[in-house]
Order: sequence, then structure tokens, then C-alpha cells
Amino acid sequence: MATQPQNSDLTFPPADVAGELHPETNTNVQIDPTSSEVAAYKETKAQNEAKQEKDEREKKDALQTIKSAIVISGIVVALAGAAFAIAKKLREK
Repeated sequence: MATQPQNSDLTFPPADVAGELHPETNTNVQIDPTSSEVAAYKETKAQNEAKQEKDEREKKDALQTIKSAIVISGIVVALAGAAFAIAKKLREK
């Protein structure tokens, strides 16, 4: 049988064998508060960054749509003006 040595270092807590072998029945889970705060901060930061990127993307898409509409409108007006000018020249001859 194993006996504990005379100069044993008892810095480690005893192992919870039942909790380790059957984790679904272990209801005494210890959480490190610092780690959970850091994890929560990182998660919040990631969510905020994702939201900010989404907002910037939507804003960029809206500006691109407006630019496209203005360019297309300009082309249509130019073509209409050219058509009227050509029709006027044809009538004069």
C-alpha cells in the first residue's frame, strides 16, 4: 500500500474523483471570476466590433447605391438630350 511521504507538499487540493469521472452530476463547479470577466469583455468587444463593421458595410452599400443611381440618371439625361438635339437637327434639314 502507498503511504504519504514524510515531507509531502499539500498545496494541491484533493481530487474529486466522482466529479471527474461523472461530470454531468458535478454541480459544484468553481469559476474563476477573473477569467469569466475577461471572457465576457472579449465577447462584448467582438460583438461591438462586428456590429460596427456591419454598420459601416451598410453605410458603404447605401452610398454605392446612391452613386450608381446618380450616374445612371446622368447617362439617361445625356442620352435624352442627345436624342432631342439629333431630332432638332433632322427637323432643320
